[in-house]
Amino acid sequence: MGATISLDYISHRYQAAGPNTLVGINNCIKPGELCALIGRSGCGKSTLLHMMAGLLIPSEGCVRINNKQVQKPSAKWNMMFQKASLYPWMSVKENAALGLLFAGVSPTQASEKIDGLLDMVGLHDKKDARVQSLSGGQQQRVALARSLATEPEVLLLDEPFSALDAFTRSALQEEVPAICRKLNITMVTVTHDIDEAITMADRVLIMSQNPGRIVDELSVDLPWPRRHMDHKFQHLRDELMQMFVQTETPDSQPTDTSISKTVAA
Repeated sequence: MGATISLDYISHRYQAAGPNTLVGINNCIKPGELCALIGRSGCGKSTLLHMMAGLLIPSEGCVRINNKQVQKPSAKWNMMFQKASLYPWMSVKENAALGLLFAGVSPTQASEKIDGLLDMVGLHDKKDARVQSLSGGQQQRVALARSLATEPEVLLLDEPFSALDAFTRSALQEEVPAICRKLNITMVTVTHDIDEAITMADRVLIMSQNPGRIVDELSVDLPWPRRHMDHKFQHLRDELMQMFVQTETPDSQPTDTSISKTVAA
């Protein structure tokens, strides 16, 4: 089910005469790959993610998913935001089923499918609860079930765990990649957190700013689930931190991103 995401020489500016926000973004994310975009605020990570979702069109270049140019949103590439954006007057199950109902699936079929997905995300006992009664982490689980309901080929995450407590965030950092691997979904997550990038991704793309560019990448060849106290995890964390700091130097240049550094398990 996973899709190939091709970023073909993307540059972008928000105003015709303004400076570039992104420049020369060229990379390919393989089917079923779990990828993280990391960089400082303002480097264009979310802008790039919005282009993958079809919410924004690049000024130059294009995004292609399975060789099809992305020009608008699709149920085949779903996005989770920092806020769950649920309807508070609806139940958990009703919120999770919205995408299916909008796609023309019958209420009976939608109900059957959502039951299984809510079980998968750990909300089997909350199906009939109103979403305003849920914690922030539980609300993001509802949003995750809603995103998975349409059987997407791509799941895009725009820091959906950033406002959660540490325990809930840690649980979702482990569970979401596990679900994507199980369902063979290509995942791209935006994060400022180096530990989160290593915990969730097969590969980390490092971005610099002014303008935003992919300047390096790191393959994460560690077993699942990732254990923060493992010495190989710590070694890889230090390696990624060093690479990230190097992006701050004035003469940082984009690398050939077909070449990546790997720390083996």
